[in-house]
Amino acid sequence: MPVPPIKFRLNQDKIGLEVLSMPGDGVLLFIGAHPDDESFGPGATLAHYALMGVKVYYACATRGEAGTIDPQFFMSGLADSGDVRWAELQCAGRVLGLSAIFHLGYRDSGMAGSADNRHPQALVNAPVEQVAGRIVRIIREIKPQVILTHDPCGDYGHPDHVAVNRAAVEAFRAAGDGGRYPEAGAPFQPSKLYYSVFPRRLLKLAVRLLPLLGQNPKKFGRNKDIDLTRLTGECLPVHARVKLSRAELKARGDASACHCSQLYGGGGPPRAGLLGLIEKLIGRRDSFSRAFPPAVTGTVERDLFEGLDQDSKAR
Repeated sequence: MPVPPIKFRLNQDKIGLEVLSMPGDGVLLFIGAHPDDESFGPGATLAHYALMGVKVYYACATRGEAGTIDPQFFMSGLADSGDVRWAELQCAGRVLGLSAIFHLGYRDSGMAGSADNRHPQALVNAPVEQVAGRIVRIIREIKPQVILTHDPCGDYGHPDHVAVNRAAVEAFRAAGDGGRYPEAGAPFQPSKLYYSVFPRRLLKLAVRLLPLLGQNPKKFGRNKDIDLTRLTGECLPVHARVKLSRAELKARGDASACHCSQLYGGGGPPRAGLLGLIEKLIGRRDSFSRAFPPAVTGTVERDLFEGLDQDSKAR
């Protein structure tokens, strides 16, 4: 018997952001691997659409159990790292204006080659069809027109990000097919699928400059397990750029601050130094590559709902 995803509703009264009206409510689903992927990734875009009145959801595959956490970040009543990181995710969800968070029911697999890879509940050990089935159940329940997920290379090569991409793509294809996963509800086909991508031009510059600052770009990050040189060659075309307001950038910053165990005591993205400067240079817009439908070469959308009529947004 397949295990259904677990949904967590959020108290919208705590968001503290003014929601703007939008004719025809849209629905957007972000499918990610860990608590913090929503904030350190397309957080400002999620806030952007929540502020427009779009219902924004996050399907999170794991509770981030493999993340490095300093003991000072354990809160009263939270027994393990997964509890800490999930509490941080709920905080970030309120800030970003998420309507609900789903947990797909898997365990953090850790980086490639780590002991966490061998855990029987690790995401990397789950069949793609099983993970996709749980995502299909969510898609058919909330009926998103637009889905965002990690790129096929897993952003910076994290095994869980790669696994989520494969399952999300499979779920996107299967959700509208009534003959697949019939136990997951009535079929519904989302209209668009995007990968969140990082502009590589500035990253290439960082790889050149980091050695001058005494840092090895092949062993970057708190745990020295990220190879930035690998990322510079893995470039997907940008088909959409979402321009971000100050309020949306602030929401991303505040949501990221919720993940203090990773931002200050773990493996979160840098907020200082060279890569922090690069983030500020590109931080006024988020970039996406459109996986479906195929994009017209040379065109760049300014709205992920572009091309969808009002009926499709509201259905």
